[in-house]
Amino acid sequence: MDRHTGDSDGDLSSIQGGVITIGNFDGVHRGHAALLAQVRNLADQLGGPAIAIVLDPHPVTILRPELAPKRLTEIATRAELMDQLGIDALVVCKTSRQFLNLTAKQFFSSLVQQRLQAKAMIEGPNFFFGRDRGGNIEVLTDLCGQASIQLQIVEPMHIGPQMISSTRIRTLLVQGDVGEAAALLGHPHKVSGTVTIGDQRGREIGFPTANLSGIELVLPGPGVYAGFLNTSEGKHAAAIHVGPNPTFESSGDSKVEVHALDYDGDLYGQSVQIDFLHHVRDVVKFESPEALVVQVHQDIAEIRRLLS
Repeated sequence: MDRHTGDSDGDLSSIQGGVITIGNFDGVHRGHAALLAQVRNLADQLGGPAIAIVLDPHPVTILRPELAPKRLTEIATRAELMDQLGIDALVVCKTSRQFLNLTAKQFFSSLVQQRLQAKAMIEGPNFFFGRDRGGNIEVLTDLCGQASIQLQIVEPMHIGPQMISSTRIRTLLVQGDVGEAAALLGHPHKVSGTVTIGDQRGREIGFPTANLSGIELVLPGPGVYAGFLNTSEGKHAAAIHVGPNPTFESSGDSKVEVHALDYDGDLYGQSVQIDFLHHVRDVVKFESPEALVVQVHQDIAEIRRLLS
């Protein structure tokens, strides 16, 4: 996949004449995937590239930073997932106050008409664009009609009574329901971090852990999870602890600790990725380290069963 900047000085001439969609696409969930599949199909019909345009960071981060949600995915992960869905190019528009001050018509004229010379657009019915969200799907319909650009509206995907959305997935993760979140995403929730030196208690009780720092994405709520640890040496089944460690500490500080079930390599200083697949249990304060060890053995047996 080609990546381009949507900034005013970015050259988009090599991807003109395609089918485009604009959004944040955080998580690239199943609803996004359905829309992107239609972009791919229409691009095949009309000729030209299939293009996704992402605003980064989310406009709320600039306008109301105190309300800005944590991200589900980095831009690089979104690009990887979109590439797997057949998207040819990703245009990243760096969100700034100047960018957000463009009216809907200015945004459309500059990016869609002039710089990308789009043949068609595909959006959801709740699409807003331009200063103060002044452009909605009705405005977009008028602008596309005037510019002879084909427009398709794709209805949101629902699983159960609610539509799939990044907000719904964030809520599920905070509740610890990583399984349902993965069902809506179409893939496990992943976070990356750097392995740092911890207090070594895990190694002392026979379960060495990698302590992760620098995680910038949404973390599941406190609990023990089954998942995978991805390192430069491969993918390893893992027990993942998120939250405080009340058996040993009273501070309540939240940590992310990962115990790889069949791997004991030196990971200090390395960047690793963890995939969350199943919630195993809540965080519990045990009466003694020995009681904790008994429970960890049970956790690992359950995790092996879940991942088998």
